[in-house]
Amino acid sequence: MPSGQLVLYAQSRIPAIGKNLNPNYLGGQARGANQMRNLIFAINLTLDGCCDHTKLSGSDEIHDYFTQLMRDVDLFVYGRKTYQLMVPFWPDVAKNHSGPTKAMNDFAQAFDSRKMVVFSQSLDSAEGEKTRIVRTNLKDEILKLKQEPGKNILTGGVYLPSQLIELGLVDEYYFVVQPIIAGEGRRLDGINLPEKYN
Repeated sequence: MPSGQLVLYAQSRIPAIGKNLNPNYLGGQARGANQMRNLIFAINLTLDGCCDHTKLSGSDEIHDYFTQLMRDVDLFVYGRKTYQLMVPFWPDVAKNHSGPTKAMNDFAQAFDSRKMVVFSQSLDSAEGEKTRIVRTNLKDEILKLKQEPGKNILTGGVYLPSQLIELGLVDEYYFVVQPIIAGEGRRLDGINLPEKYN
């Protein structure tokens, strides 16, 4: 996938349609020796723009989609709130295979196998050996991470990605739109996409 592409995936509620997606959505092109890793922003939304995880579906289709997306990712970048939302929940599901469906367990395994960088001034410690807390300059650290060898970098949440977008560091956007109207809850207000997407 070319850098700077916007991908909109609408959950179908019809599994056969949801499996195919866009054949190029993983950016499966080989990275050249001097090419930086892409920073991908991915988030679930309702039709009315709500991104509050308590208002969204955790369907097998959604878990399968993000498990597929993670195939070309080896590093997560989160702020404290998103990190604490995801950890220890997903690592515990991975460890105990306690998800009610295969799709949840597969997602948990993929999530738990990736390294993680958490940007936080207040978090005292992080769980696991694959996670480190960063308190330095966001832009400098992300540019350094993008230049390191490896697969793509994935970020989620609202606050940290909004800063990354403002700094012009996000290369790809994945908005997974679920066919529901929440009517309330947190929105993506305050995230200003680059002008080419407006």
